[in-house]
Amino acid sequence: MNTPVVLTTIVLNAAIGLADLRKARFVRATSAAVGVPLSWLPALGTLKLAGAAGLLLGLLGVPAVGVAAAIGLTLFYVGAIAAHVRARRFATGAAPLAFLGLAVATLA
Repeated sequence: MNTPVVLTTIVLNAAIGLADLRKARFVRATSAAVGVPLSWLPALGTLKLAGAAGLLLGLLGVPAVGVAAAIGLTLFYVGAIAAHVRARRFATGAAPLAFLGLAVATLA
């Protein structure tokens, strides 16, 4: 396990999860660009925060939860990239791609 990668993944997912819950301006703009209803943002933010919490539990000694969280975040970001590709918004897909890379690196 690469602790700095896991910690980075935790911090960034917690930050973007909170931004989703607060419906930050950049989150609203990106969501609109890819056709994600604003009403989904609380659920999406909660999923990201749950992933971050699960990774933290993995670091604290519950490895099965950490692995499950890494798998969940990987699948989440695959879906996010699919939404960007479907909407043909490739420029805004860079962030989910980076988050996917972190989730996969955490899983590895």
